[in-house]
Amino acid sequence: MITKETLKHKTLGAILAEYPFTLTFFENNKLHLDGHESSTLADYLQQFDEEAIENWAIDIEKIEGDLFAYIHQMLSFLGIKEETGVDSLTILAGQDKSGQKETFESLTIRKSDIIAIVGPTGSGKSRLLGDIEWTANADTPTRRTILINGELPDKKWRFSSSNKLVAQLSQNMNFVMDLTVGEFIELHAKSRLVENEAEVIAKIIEAANHLAGEKFSLETPVTSLSGGQSRALMIADTAILSTSPIVLIDEIENAGIDRQKALKLLVGEEKIVLMATHDPTLALMADKRIVIKNGGIAKILETTTEEKTVLKKLEKMDAVIRELRADLRAGEHVKGDYEDA
Repeated sequence: MITKETLKHKTLGAILAEYPFTLTFFENNKLHLDGHESSTLADYLQQFDEEAIENWAIDIEKIEGDLFAYIHQMLSFLGIKEETGVDSLTILAGQDKSGQKETFESLTIRKSDIIAIVGPTGSGKSRLLGDIEWTANADTPTRRTILINGELPDKKWRFSSSNKLVAQLSQNMNFVMDLTVGEFIELHAKSRLVENEAEVIAKIIEAANHLAGEKFSLETPVTSLSGGQSRALMIADTAILSTSPIVLIDEIENAGIDRQKALKLLVGEEKIVLMATHDPTLALMADKRIVIKNGGIAKILETTTEEKTVLKKLEKMDAVIRELRADLRAGEHVKGDYEDA
């Protein structure tokens, strides 16, 4: 359900696309939107100077409040029930494999948050994601409970094939379909009833090539994609087309793609991102780290200022490695003048 705060930060183009009837509201208030479609409502209203506000009797707070009320009145009048999205996910503590209570009470994760899940192999990272995907209600071995937007979730997250809470990007991805990249994306776009199909397809291939080490085209057969290209395609497809509000990435460090760009793409699409990782750079890029031991959540660590300083050093080292990798791929000799990380 849209709130006044989320409405302020939506672009005018997004508002008109979701609520076409708002065009009448803007016209009645003599607010001309041409050329401002990419501006947020807040930014658009802030453009008016004091003289314009006085001459045209513009009351910014009133306009924001009136638009919010207008949208809800029209939705009610038209009999349209607005779909409630996932703004937050809360994990309520359960128990570890020994039956001991986990060492926290609750953890709330919000849209655009990045959470790293760390721990030894077999420690229970997959079980945690299974609890989230199943929206556990103290009915799994861990006895955890998952809340959506602070409440026990609608059963649609469990039983509907079209409403998937979690989109999982596994470490190994192999295509077996005899399709081109363009045909693959087109099939997914059609299944989502996308209207601006060509625009979405172009956006996905552009994003995928931004992540991949070696570019590919819409005509490339999916079976000929490398592991890194396949992962880049699926991350871009998930970010832009998937309706799942939560994304799990398993060991993105082994994907052969620009992992930092991948995370920024997913977060930019307002997903909740959880990643199982052993990579210190990725772990420190996260807002928080969930530490798993013996099947339970042993610690929840917030990334500190000191760790962010360490991250900057790691990113410099990564930049050197990427430069070396690029030279090797291009068939160049490795030089000794790379910037000292």
